[in-house]
Amino acid sequence: MADRLAGKVAIVTGSTSGIGAEIARVFAAEGAKVVVTGRRQERGDAIVAEIEAAGGDASFCKADLAEPDDCEAIVAHACATYGGVDALVNNAGIFPRSEFEESTPEFWDDMFDVNVRSVWLLARAAARSMRERGGGSIINMGSGNAFNPAGGRLFIYGCSKSALYGMTMKLAGMLAGDRIRVNWVTVGWVLTEKEYEIQEGEGRDVDSLHDATARLPMGRYNTERDNAYGCLFLASDESQAVTASNLNISAGLSIHI
Repeated sequence: MADRLAGKVAIVTGSTSGIGAEIARVFAAEGAKVVVTGRRQERGDAIVAEIEAAGGDASFCKADLAEPDDCEAIVAHACATYGGVDALVNNAGIFPRSEFEESTPEFWDDMFDVNVRSVWLLARAAARSMRERGGGSIINMGSGNAFNPAGGRLFIYGCSKSALYGMTMKLAGMLAGDRIRVNWVTVGWVLTEKEYEIQEGEGRDVDSLHDATARLPMGRYNTERDNAYGCLFLASDESQAVTASNLNISAGLSIHI
């Protein structure tokens, strides 16, 4: 086991599968005590068991980020279980599709409750502990859709990520004096379990997705591990002077000036 995060406590939201689960695994392998969170108890317990079997330390906190009290409870769980919080990875997010003119206020609210409001609530709660510990790292998982002027059926999702990007920069400026770093990761196209589910729901099969690699800028999709290693750097002491950054891990899919 390596030790780039030795002695640190990390919360990774949405870590019962996909990118979040891989971030949790990598953080634990690097010595962090990891709080795994999500709505599915069975999946959360399985990730914790996997981490522990590999020699790591993890704990599961069942939570629905659409519920404000659950956001506070995640941080309270980390503090009660491990004594505080050093890193918070706001990975959880929802990305359903909806036609612009058919979208409802409820659809908008559901998207923003999870993708934006929960990040504010978690950051607010985690910052209290990070101040006491002399600093910390907040990592917000973003999307190239935040910078895409189009949007289509992902218009509201893109708006939520644009709001998250703005919040990231404001938090970075506000918390810099507390040595709390706040950074954004531009995630590219990752074929997670959920992505397969959505793409299949829109009529695309697995073969067509794999055939699309030739049209991608670097000839490949991103992987969960690509993003996990980026987060590892931002959570480690190696990034002590890095805040308000956009770490672009999109394999060239999202480039903006």
